[in-house]
Amino acid sequence: MTKTNMHKKYLSFLLILLFVSLNAQNIKGFKPENVQKQLDLETAFESKISTANLDSWMKKMAARPHYVGTEYGKELAEWMLKQFKSWGYDAKIETYQVLFPYPKVRVLELTEPTTYKAKLKAVPVEGDAYTAQGDELLPSYNAFSTDGEVESELVFVNYGIPADYEALDKLGIDVKGKIVIAKYYGSWRGIKPKLAAEKGAIGCIIYSDPKDDGYVPGDVYPKGAFKNKTGVQRGSVMDMPLYPGDVLTPGYGATPEAERLNRKDAPTITKIPVLPISYEDAEPLLKALEGPVAPDKWRGGLPITYHIGPGPAKVHLKLEFDWQLKPAYNVIATLKGSEFPDEWVLRGNHHDAWVHGAADPVSGMVALMEEARAVGELAKKGQRPRRTLVYCAWDAEEPGLIGSTEWVEHHKEELQKKAIAYINTDGNGRGFFNAGGSHTLQTMVSEVAEVVTDPQKGVSIKERKIARDMINGGEDKFELYALGSGSDYTPFIQHAGIASLNLGFGGENAGGEYHTIYDTYPHYKRFKDPDFAYGATLANTAGRIVLRLANADILPFNFDPLQETIATYLKEVMKSCESMRKEVEKHNKLKEENAFYLAADPTKPFVEPKKKEAIPYLDFTPIQNSMIRLQASIVRFNSINFNSLSDSELEKLNKLLMHSELALTTDSGLPRRPWYKHQIYAPGFYTGYGVKTLPGVREAIEQKEWQEAQEQIKILAQTLNNLDNHINSLCSIPTKK
Repeated sequence: MTKTNMHKKYLSFLLILLFVSLNAQNIKGFKPENVQKQLDLETAFESKISTANLDSWMKKMAARPHYVGTEYGKELAEWMLKQFKSWGYDAKIETYQVLFPYPKVRVLELTEPTTYKAKLKAVPVEGDAYTAQGDELLPSYNAFSTDGEVESELVFVNYGIPADYEALDKLGIDVKGKIVIAKYYGSWRGIKPKLAAEKGAIGCIIYSDPKDDGYVPGDVYPKGAFKNKTGVQRGSVMDMPLYPGDVLTPGYGATPEAERLNRKDAPTITKIPVLPISYEDAEPLLKALEGPVAPDKWRGGLPITYHIGPGPAKVHLKLEFDWQLKPAYNVIATLKGSEFPDEWVLRGNHHDAWVHGAADPVSGMVALMEEARAVGELAKKGQRPRRTLVYCAWDAEEPGLIGSTEWVEHHKEELQKKAIAYINTDGNGRGFFNAGGSHTLQTMVSEVAEVVTDPQKGVSIKERKIARDMINGGEDKFELYALGSGSDYTPFIQHAGIASLNLGFGGENAGGEYHTIYDTYPHYKRFKDPDFAYGATLANTAGRIVLRLANADILPFNFDPLQETIATYLKEVMKSCESMRKEVEKHNKLKEENAFYLAADPTKPFVEPKKKEAIPYLDFTPIQNSMIRLQASIVRFNSINFNSLSDSELEKLNKLLMHSELALTTDSGLPRRPWYKHQIYAPGFYTGYGVKTLPGVREAIEQKEWQEAQEQIKILAQTLNNLDNHINSLCSIPTKK
């Protein structure tokens, strides 16, 4: 071989090495020598996912109503237990005794100026036999409404959120002593009676307006996916922003021997009776209202002029419930880790439903089961995960996240020692990947989303998500949304301080079946995910995340996205505070000018204008200083060469890393709701499911509690210092021998 040819061959070899190095995939948390092994495992896992299983399992699980306490709910729990055991899991059912109200009496009548008795019943539809199961169908009601009988004038309050009551105040309309009627949407349903009661109302009615959830957005069921005139959305109105779970055992598990509150002392039961109705039943009530015409944004899709009232419409509302302790069956399936059995990756979805629950929650539950089956099959062939996997099928989620909350409260001490992360799913649809959770997990989720293919578009689910986000004004990067509440991740992240994720697909499966008798297998097959392609994609996505957490050499936590996200939240809060100050200053300046001209004009009566309270300057420097220290510590942590660490050092590092989320919690919790421990994410006190970031500081500012805001600034700064100390302890591991 000539010298020139040797040089050419050597150059070609270098180019090949360069090409391979540039195209080699890096995986957060894995040493280079273990990357391909993990990718091969994930490929094998994906190949085992079967859409046929998803289809047949949904048909079984959504065959009959299975709300908490039903025989069919128990039968499904025992069936799932058997499945998990057949896949190689050590599975059991953990049962809790929880308070559950079943509706006995539901009466709603228009008594003046005309009469109408609400039907309160959805009609069966042609082509869907599940909707004709008669008495087995749970009547439409709001769980954890109080019992009561009231009669008064009616007031239309739009969505019944704080801004709507501010508008009513400007119109001089008071709801004290009245019954309010509010539309679904705008906020979580439980906020509507909560706020109405605080404003002095004695009763609350919630209805689905066809503009939001009926014939305006599309054809109604059975022709189309949307809510027909008799459909009613059930749901809990428990005051979950105070605490979720069993209302009688706050903060501890509802075991048979647990001490329970007297029901009259349970703070999360509503203070006034509340009932959901269809837009067929709502129309006569709204039509009978007079008073001011509703603002344009308040008007719905009914063929009437929307008036606010109060009156002359008067309604009579009577509700009685059968309050009983019912068994909630949590199925817990464990696959012991081959190397680190005391490090747990938890995966969950609930199995109870208000009625049949094909979309919510069965579509997510069958994806979890198929994921667990595929992982179990790999384990049987010698590919057992390094860490322990715990698959959970929760009961009693619908009435208030009860099954998961009781389990977390009951096992909190052990979970805080052993849990790495909790991955949640709920109902699933088709379209875009939706992912929220702890921002320390953002990098890892982004990497997984990059290798999962969207079944419709053939691009990665990450690429499709970013494209949608950019169209909606987002940035050209993958980001997790912040978790508020509304599903079973809540007790894990916000009470126990365990890093959590919530995953699902949607955006192209709109409809009105939510919490109605129409959430059935035929409806799902027609309008949601007909071929279960996105169910399989959900199993693939969540399963890869589970396997990466289970097998990583170093747990794939990244503090950079967390620090950047908190910095963004801080800017938002400071900007909001400054905007409030400028608005008040502008208002008061105009008042002073008007007062000067009025006083100078003897032809006009002089009335001293009201000034708004000045916004004090809050000192945010404690948080800003904490953020500077935190950023420096993260840089130091990122400089560690993890590939050079010994196995014992990696094990020590992981033992600390898995408790990183816990550093963001405080023992005292948030003001007036100490159950919520997390200082970065929480459901809003008046938004319910909707998240409030930096909640202690943000909500104090929104409520104009300035002393509390300054106190919460100090608490948040100390929380960030705790995280900084935690990261510094991580940095010290490589130097300890």
